[in-house]
Amino acid sequence: MAWRGARERAVAEPSALDVELRQTTPIALDARFTCARNELLALVGPSGAGKTTVLRAIAGLVKLRGGHVRVGEETWLDPGAGIDVPTHRRAVGFVFQSYALFPHMTALGNVVASLGHLPRDERNGAARDLLRRVHLEGLEDRRPAALSGGQQQRVAVARALARRPRVLLLDEPFAAVDKVTRRKLYGELAELRRSLDIPCVLVTHDLDEAAMLADRLAILWRGKTLQIGTPDEVLRRPVSVDVARLVDLRNVFAGRIASHDPAAGHTLLEWFGERLELPHRPDLAVGTRIAWCIPPAEIVLHRRDRPSRGERENPISGLVAQAVRLGEATVINLRPIAAPTQTLSFTIPTHVAERNGLTSGVAASVSLLASGLHVMPWSATLE
Repeated sequence: MAWRGARERAVAEPSALDVELRQTTPIALDARFTCARNELLALVGPSGAGKTTVLRAIAGLVKLRGGHVRVGEETWLDPGAGIDVPTHRRAVGFVFQSYALFPHMTALGNVVASLGHLPRDERNGAARDLLRRVHLEGLEDRRPAALSGGQQQRVAVARALARRPRVLLLDEPFAAVDKVTRRKLYGELAELRRSLDIPCVLVTHDLDEAAMLADRLAILWRGKTLQIGTPDEVLRRPVSVDVARLVDLRNVFAGRIASHDPAAGHTLLEWFGERLELPHRPDLAVGTRIAWCIPPAEIVLHRRDRPSRGERENPISGLVAQAVRLGEATVINLRPIAAPTQTLSFTIPTHVAERNGLTSGVAASVSLLASGLHVMPWSATLE
């Protein structure tokens, strides 16, 4: 009980994580973000983007030449001021991708090993309490080799929490488990988060996982933070073509601002002779070259058996280039008649695709919902 009381006092302190990491060698970094107490921030990007390096820098496992790491009023790193708190003095809980459990110790022993700050006679009880929190009661005496991947991950989380962390760092914690176990662990992490009240930073390359678990996403590319925002903001409103591609938004095209209609509250962009309506953007001068994108969910198929009012909103006609059935969903790739070199990609229920006879070579029409059409700075990579 003494451990629990001490932990409650530790996490009650407002302690946002403030990170700025700068260096050019040996690994280039230009990462900046904050993470509030009781917030989960996901660092997302491809392999080699610097995600794990950022976590290791927060924990003090990588020496940095510029920037800072602060938690509340406490500074862990500020090279300019000569501050670099050693790893063992940073109150960080770190769950590694490999879990890094001691193979010769039991689950209980692995957690006890991180409770050296407690009196010896309190460690076993505190460790058992932590294992109960991660649903491992009854498995305290098993060694890692006798535990499943999901159970090993839970031990790793319990061990990370044993340090009374002010920040919890999770490096691809679900990568080594199967899909069914992963979904169960998602729910457990969400439940655990509500009781921690500390900043949590998750590294993942899985966008669906990040969108499901995180309050905000930080998109990293070559060590640089390109965009930070809620999952909806980042996935539907990327700030650049680079971000759109990193979040796998396939419908990204070049266009030009054609006109504005303030009274109607919309702007028209020109795309291969088509005039597409979007919400009013008076900040963009007529004639400006832009990039634009639209999420697949904002593309509405015109049904042959029951036309809808939405068919009047940015209608596009074309030919189905490909219809890929993925169980209950089918991905449609449509080549617009006005822009046969371009492809609009969207997903519909398989039964809708079958009812409308959507197979390669079939004519089809869609609407691009104006509210979902998003404009970005023009990029030469679209040429």
